[in-house]
Amino acid sequence: MMIPKPFLLTALLIGLSSAWSQSQAIETQTLEPLVVIASPETEEPDIDPLESYNRSIYSFNEGLDENLMKPVAEGYRSIMPDPAERGISNFFSNLREPFNILNNLLQFKFEEAISDTVRFGINSTIGIVGLFDVASDLNIPKHEEDFGQTLAVWGVESGPYFVLPIFGPSTLRDTAGLASEYWIGNTVEVGETNLFDPSSELSTTNAETAAEATKLISKRANLLGTKDMLDSASFDNYSFMRDAYLQRRESLIFDGDVPLPELPEDL
Repeated sequence: MMIPKPFLLTALLIGLSSAWSQSQAIETQTLEPLVVIASPETEEPDIDPLESYNRSIYSFNEGLDENLMKPVAEGYRSIMPDPAERGISNFFSNLREPFNILNNLLQFKFEEAISDTVRFGINSTIGIVGLFDVASDLNIPKHEEDFGQTLAVWGVESGPYFVLPIFGPSTLRDTAGLASEYWIGNTVEVGETNLFDPSSELSTTNAETAAEATKLISKRANLLGTKDMLDSASFDNYSFMRDAYLQRRESLIFDGDVPLPELPEDL
């Protein structure tokens, strides 16, 4: 029996989305050094009251990654020349810049918003739609911002740690931020173009799905070495990923300048 192509593409995309489960936490280890203390005996009732549920969803996501995403990413890396792989990664990173600009504006970081606007313009033109990261070569930094960070700046509490099916590590606040970005990406248009989700302008559903799948494969391929290192170094991956994710989010919210906890008065 022949399976319709749209069904196959949709099924593939759902599986590939498990890359977010890896990227959102694993990137915490690649962007800056963190001290993460986690063990099977560690109890964090305040940050992880949903641990039983979270562990079951984490196991589900890990199974998807191990059986689908990782083999696909390894195949992608084996056949894709390094310059082409780097160009594809740059291209999708550049598509993220409008969200960085918007969130910088919402957080009143006007200097960063201007910098990211210049970066987006340079990479989209001189860098040939973002295939080449010319802006980084010109020492124009990238400022990673999202709606979860914006909500935190606005005073919204993080809520408990929450593992999303397919999308991976989050908190209630970050989940609301993710939903906000999804809504903006699918509804807000600039002129006749959806600036926040250019793939939606593709002429066919298959082409749009293929673009999203390629983005996720590229992202997972970038994390192959880091994930293997994490698996060999950590005795409880769930606790390690949770603590790393929460620490990284805290660092992003405070732009790397996390305030020290107040000491007891009698100390």
